[in-house]
Amino acid sequence: MQIAAPAAPSASESPVVSAPAPTRAPLLIGVPKEIAPGEKRVATVPEVVAKLVKLGFAVAVESGAGDAAHFADDTYRAVGAEVVPGAAQLWSRADIVFKVRPPTPDEVQMLREGATLIGFVWPAQNPELMQQLAARGATVLAIDSLPRQLSRAQKMDALTSMAGISGYRAVIEAANAFGRFFNGQVTAAGKIPPARVFIAGAGVAGLAAIGTAANLGAIVRANDTRAEVADQVVSLGGEFVKVDYEEEGSGGGGYAKVMSEGFQQAQREMYAREAKDADIIITTALIPGKPAPKLITAEMVRSMKPGSVIVDMAAEQGGNCELTEPGQAVVKHGVTLVGYTDLVSRLAKQSSTLYSNNLLRLAEELCKAKDGRIDVNMDDDAIRGLTVIKEGAITWPAPPPKIPAAAAKPKSAAPVAAPKGHGHGAGEPMSGRSLAIVFGVGALLFLLVGLYAPLTFLSHFTVFVLACFVGYMVVWNVTPSLHTPLMSVTNAISSIIAIGALIQVAPPLTDGAANRPNLLILGMAVLALTLTAVNMFGGFAVTRRMLAMFRK
Repeated sequence: MQIAAPAAPSASESPVVSAPAPTRAPLLIGVPKEIAPGEKRVATVPEVVAKLVKLGFAVAVESGAGDAAHFADDTYRAVGAEVVPGAAQLWSRADIVFKVRPPTPDEVQMLREGATLIGFVWPAQNPELMQQLAARGATVLAIDSLPRQLSRAQKMDALTSMAGISGYRAVIEAANAFGRFFNGQVTAAGKIPPARVFIAGAGVAGLAAIGTAANLGAIVRANDTRAEVADQVVSLGGEFVKVDYEEEGSGGGGYAKVMSEGFQQAQREMYAREAKDADIIITTALIPGKPAPKLITAEMVRSMKPGSVIVDMAAEQGGNCELTEPGQAVVKHGVTLVGYTDLVSRLAKQSSTLYSNNLLRLAEELCKAKDGRIDVNMDDDAIRGLTVIKEGAITWPAPPPKIPAAAAKPKSAAPVAAPKGHGHGAGEPMSGRSLAIVFGVGALLFLLVGLYAPLTFLSHFTVFVLACFVGYMVVWNVTPSLHTPLMSVTNAISSIIAIGALIQVAPPLTDGAANRPNLLILGMAVLALTLTAVNMFGGFAVTRRMLAMFRK
């Protein structure tokens, strides 16, 4: 039996082989060198480049982009980035551009058609730039437009990162221009009073300045239109100065709002008083989309002591002081006015690291698949707020983000009055009749004890009763928040009972002979000594740790 060989397939019947799906190349992130005068930051540091590569992106950095922030080209090459020799080549190749400062018109012209730009843009202050970017068909994510009221947006909040650095640097610049120490000292050569620092505005930058100045030993006073920041000022070692005018100053997104003329007048009067006493004034007041409010007048500057310093952190937006010269440090009426606009760049390495971390968190939100591609999801409140231009269409300003409303508290049937008094027991005092009954019963018990108890017992009992009374008055009348350190040290002090245990172990000699206790009493005394030792050393150890929490 022969089996016919299978016929060869004809050309028309050739088997169909499915071609593999084409893989899309990862997007290229370009990091150009910042060309704004005095700008030393770079949008991405080598540590973050390595993480971007793990997300699937390719990264190209312009040669010399990180030099001013002390990140050499070789450090970028070592983590997988390509170093491009010229700006034109980088801008024309990059699918996504990470920048710090808004691009110049020349940089916009080099931007590739349909590319994505991420960085500071300030759309309210730069309408012409917005039109130029839209004409290029770009997608622009302005890091300054992030909805800061969203909790999950905090990791991308570059404004907060940069404000904290600038507040710290403002104090350093003030110390450099000031003629003496911040902290008070008593030396053989004489007594040096501490510097008095007044900070106008207690936002992120102001709070950073308060903490830095207080840590240097200065007496710090601060003011803000938002009353809710008073506790934060105090917690950092400052004193909150309240304006003698009732008005709520909170605006959207954590900023202050424009106040009424009546409030502004009361505020100016308060600033005039503070300026006469202050050695250093640091101003931080800004209102989004508007020039910086004028808080310090020329008359206030003239009233300050010679050698005083004003650091105007709002100089780039016009300044909070009438005499500020943006970008300059000048002396007027004997007062040094520091109007530097590059405070953040004066800590270039630190600020670049924090800023690039913010951009990395944004890249993670845009590239959740970790495939080197981004998805600008306009249904995401954080991404929608950041996106000011989408594929050439201006989408700024964004609608307010949908913040879930707080759950309504269930109504109680009737409010229950809180008991008054100390932190323990009933707050109301006893009635006269009840008090008389308690004292009568107590006196009767003491009488019975005195009539029938041995004489040696009475002396011990008297000490016991007095100890109970003192302990009650000392502990029961103390604020509950102090109970932990108080009770721990009380435990340690009460370990004086160790003396009693020692006496039971080895009673004193009587008539030349010692009355040794039996084994039961000896065992109980040794156990008491052991527990007392734990109480003693543990009490002092806990007290020390508790008190250390309140020290700087």
